[in-house]
Amino acid sequence: MFENFTDAFANVWSIDTVVVLFLGVAIGTVVGAIPGMTSVLGVALALPFTFTMSPVMGILLLLGIYKGGMYGGSIAAIIARAPGTPAASCTILDGAPMAQKGEARRALEMALYASCIADFISNLALIVFAGWLASLALAFGPAEYFTLIIFSLTVAAGVAGDDLLRGLASAALGLMVATIGLDLIYGTERMVFGITELMEGLNFVPVLIGLFAIPEILKQFTKRQSMAIEINPLAGKSVNFAEFRRCLKTIFRGSLIGVVLGAIPGIGGITAAFLSYSEAKRTSPNPEVFGTGEIEGVAAAESGNNGTAGATLIPLLALGIPGDVVTAVILGAFMIHGLRPGPIMFQENLDVILALFMAIMLSSLFLFVVGKICIRLFSRIAEIPAGILSPAILVLCVFGVYSVNNSTLDIFVMVAMGFAGYLMALMRLPPAPFLIAFVLGPPFEDAFRQSMLLSHGSPSAFFGSAVNWVFWILTILSLTMVARQRFSSAPMKRQSSVPETKQE
Repeated sequence: MFENFTDAFANVWSIDTVVVLFLGVAIGTVVGAIPGMTSVLGVALALPFTFTMSPVMGILLLLGIYKGGMYGGSIAAIIARAPGTPAASCTILDGAPMAQKGEARRALEMALYASCIADFISNLALIVFAGWLASLALAFGPAEYFTLIIFSLTVAAGVAGDDLLRGLASAALGLMVATIGLDLIYGTERMVFGITELMEGLNFVPVLIGLFAIPEILKQFTKRQSMAIEINPLAGKSVNFAEFRRCLKTIFRGSLIGVVLGAIPGIGGITAAFLSYSEAKRTSPNPEVFGTGEIEGVAAAESGNNGTAGATLIPLLALGIPGDVVTAVILGAFMIHGLRPGPIMFQENLDVILALFMAIMLSSLFLFVVGKICIRLFSRIAEIPAGILSPAILVLCVFGVYSVNNSTLDIFVMVAMGFAGYLMALMRLPPAPFLIAFVLGPPFEDAFRQSMLLSHGSPSAFFGSAVNWVFWILTILSLTMVARQRFSSAPMKRQSSVPETKQE
């Protein structure tokens, strides 16, 4: 054991390893800040460069890109309203309005602080609770996944805005769009219209970019007077200690949500971000300010998605099961270097495990340093006039969407979703419930149908374990709290509208 520790210490604290880890975080931050250039793409592109590196150095390069990309996605989400990574889509809800008010620097700083704290907590969870959380993940079958997703779908009600019916309509549209493609159980085509490329379903990246970025560009072209507005975020104030302290509770809660959901394979940072945001809004004394540029909303979203960064490695290292798409690519790096994650690795390659645990704590510090540097560089983008910035963002969106699969169909999907998002904005349908439903739709359907097949059509499968009952209770509590919040806020809105009516 002592020899493994000394070997791990020597591997981590060499100059080459430290430089590679720092370089990985920096590359990941830049890649994440480009709309469409997701962490998955950055890690996949860097994978061939690890072939000639040592196992520890190569894996740390990929982990650095992964962690840097998680924060980098918030940069584009805040400044350009085009999330660089899917997990940053929730950050748009309050980050983009803050940038429009000239507070991009405050939003970027809070996103950085929340990301670093959540990443640190997630790394601690990986080291301390790896065995326990991995055993929890093993308890999830199709029925447990179904009840978990049912609970996650209640998040759509929490981010639906003032009009719950419009939020539910938006979520229904998201579920409908998610059904496009080939039915994997019976092999039937659904809304494919003879286009073979659609059999795989709609890619998430063009839907995401089209839903959030394109409507904003269309607004700029339809309201040309807004192009003269100049935003100078650096003239504003930084995040003060009082604001940071007010958001600490939200950051810790979002980090824990990210850790738990990140340890469950296949859930990912998107669900964690929206669930953290929904909880922050539900427990806030002023929930109506969320979505209008509330700094606590930025903290909640970023702590939720970054809380999954270390936790997704728990099932990978303990069980050999990738927690998300990025860790699936990292699993390939392990196997390329002759390592097989799982219980055997803790016996045969303990020095590698310990080296990764040491270095992964260092990555949180590097993320803070790189983020501080990037804030001054990237926040300057908000000073560019919209007449120049909007076409540049459009070019980056097209490039990012095409680079994912080298498919022109994805570009058309992005444009179509952009016009759909613009119409949704005109009809006051919030995009967040659509996105949540679109992400959770396929696993929701798969888990339901697999459970019914295994139970021969009996619904008792959804009530057969303690995990099922926990999520059913959480779902009822979540819906009850949302309903109470809606009914309690309705009289206050009516009272606040009376003086305005009298003045008219």
